[in-house]
Amino acid sequence: MKTIAWDVDDVLNDLMRLWLEQKWIKEHNDCKVRYPEVVENPPHRLLGVGINEYLSSLDEYRLSALYQQMTPVKEIMEWFARCGNNFRHIALTAVPLVAASASAQWVFKHFGAWIRTFHFVPSKRDGQNIPDYDTDKSAFLQWLAKVDVFVDDNIANIETAEAIGIKGLLWPRPWNDSKLTTSEALAPMEDF
Repeated sequence: MKTIAWDVDDVLNDLMRLWLEQKWIKEHNDCKVRYPEVVENPPHRLLGVGINEYLSSLDEYRLSALYQQMTPVKEIMEWFARCGNNFRHIALTAVPLVAASASAQWVFKHFGAWIRTFHFVPSKRDGQNIPDYDTDKSAFLQWLAKVDVFVDDNIANIETAEAIGIKGLLWPRPWNDSKLTTSEALAPMEDF
């Protein structure tokens, strides 16, 4: 049985869109940036703020009830219902330590029937001093040595996973060059 590793934020859910609409724009009513225009991730430069201000706002959202209320991406949930039992699944996300438990709770609440393990590579935050086991997701994947397919919205993560022999599936988002719809992106996974 093949194993699929799923990124969480902006793959299984719509974190960037919801954070932008439910938190950032509400707190910055002069913000003209709309989700389709978020062609960089992180988007701090587009928003005209420093990286720490953006990360602080995103982390506040992750720790709020709004994060737990997010619904999964509809097409992915439908795919899991139809094909999920044909694979083993793990979650692999880059999230700050402070928000890892909230992310894990969200994953198991919505995908626990299929995703049985949650892994994270801590996103760096100022003042955080924790052991650094893995430099990025591909380092974790190489250590684990059990994943056949990796789904992520970051082209660099896909490229580094493919460099170590893992099939990459780039999840379509405005900040990457995928031209596929969500349904088209999922279609090849039915053939693995």
